[in-house]
Amino acid sequence: MAGAEGTGDTVPAGLARAAEQVWSWLAAREHRPLLRLWAEAYTRSLVEPDGPWAGFARATVDDWLGVLAAHQTPPERNSAEGQARRTLALAVLRGALLDLLATDDEPRVTAAVGLHLSLLRA
Repeated sequence: MAGAEGTGDTVPAGLARAAEQVWSWLAAREHRPLLRLWAEAYTRSLVEPDGPWAGFARATVDDWLGVLAAHQTPPERNSAEGQARRTLALAVLRGALLDLLATDDEPRVTAAVGLHLSLLRA
């Protein structure tokens, strides 16, 4: 992003660019142990809603949607379509992450994410 947040000259990088950067981090081999722990905590939050991970899955969704929203222009961010686009981007990233953790097939999964990003840019 250009400019400093709140200065008026900030230009959001765009949803596709943000999702691309998130995927780059998620796909990095050195992050897999941490992401396996994330997947376990996410799942435990769903199956044990009153357990020690209560609310983690929901908070994670909210956090990721916030990151993606920050990279949309205000008109897109504040529209129903903008919300749907970032929800779809998150769903693809999360699904791709789970697939990557299950198969370790980074080239195949990254190609699928790349296809989705090209559709986001269209």
